[in-house]
Amino acid sequence: MSKRAIAIVISVILCINFCITGYGANPEPQAALELSAKSAVLMEGTTGRILYSKNPDAKLSLASVTKVMTMLLIMEAIDSGRIKLEDKVVASERAKSMGGSTIFLDTGEEMSVHDLLKGIAVASGNDACVAMAEHISGSEEGFVALMNSRASELGMQNTCFKNTNGLDADGHYSSAMDIAIMSRELLKHPKIFDYTTIWMDSLRDGKFQLANTNKLVRFYKGANGLKTGSTDSALYCLSGTAMRDNLQLVAVVMAAPTSPQRFADASKMLDYGFANYSVKRIVTADEDLGTAAVTKGMKSEVSIKAKVNYERLTAKGSNVEIKRELLINSDIAAPVKPGDKLGELRLTENGEQVGSVDIIANGAVEKMTFGAMFSRLMRTWISGR
Repeated sequence: MSKRAIAIVISVILCINFCITGYGANPEPQAALELSAKSAVLMEGTTGRILYSKNPDAKLSLASVTKVMTMLLIMEAIDSGRIKLEDKVVASERAKSMGGSTIFLDTGEEMSVHDLLKGIAVASGNDACVAMAEHISGSEEGFVALMNSRASELGMQNTCFKNTNGLDADGHYSSAMDIAIMSRELLKHPKIFDYTTIWMDSLRDGKFQLANTNKLVRFYKGANGLKTGSTDSALYCLSGTAMRDNLQLVAVVMAAPTSPQRFADASKMLDYGFANYSVKRIVTADEDLGTAAVTKGMKSEVSIKAKVNYERLTAKGSNVEIKRELLINSDIAAPVKPGDKLGELRLTENGEQVGSVDIIANGAVEKMTFGAMFSRLMRTWISGR
């Protein structure tokens, strides 16, 4: 049997049908939620699916919700190793000069990245944002350029940042959709929850008390962030996030008339999401998927596994069929290293592909040496006599 035929047989044998609760490519018609906010979005955090929206692309002032992008760039700098939580940051005169909500940094005061991040996430410190911006980029202007560049990379088409903290400025705006996008990106950095879930804390060895402006953290089950904001022009805004049963939701509220109404709007959207949707895992990272044939190697096969998780948002109460088809490359020759891509697990729904996961080697196969090849030929010759 040819190697191509073997690959086809393996694919057929390992084709698995999974019946799960779910819905198709497009979400069901959304509920008619009565919200006070001018603009709102409910997004599922794992898939990015929009579950509810109201004027999602309206360009509006976003006040301190701006700090979601500031925190995102800080977390990316930390995770990339550019800065550390223990690093000391020296506050500048510009940082001290910030008005609005602050942690009262003094010129020349040293504070760790950890404490400044706490001051941003919990107390919405405008001065802490400027201090971190200058620490990462050398100037607030340079950091704002990074904010706009990152927004462009994320596809945030209705956003323009003029500062790091959300103080009112001409031309500083975003949309509920864009805020949901950057909030979802921030959630990919789990360390941020160490800060956004704090209700009460302190700085300066307990001398400066912090209280979270996001009341969902204390009063909404599963709340894990993210950021409030309010100014005279923006009114009351919120990017509120919560997780229950592996379902991560992002509820964005813009221009609510009052602070209680923004939390009520966010809670209403979150309640709707948790009541009507769930996330089902179709493929698990490192899942054992059998073996793949290898030629010219010290071994004739190598174990294979899925590279990443694949999860699908599902509407409670409906049924669809997700089909998994394992497609292994037809000619895999040694050497093979752990992690080498050897094929893909194709996922289809109603005959249409909805996703795929790379299949990778779960071991190594060294290239056959001349001595090993000679021994194998001799054994074959002897056994065939």
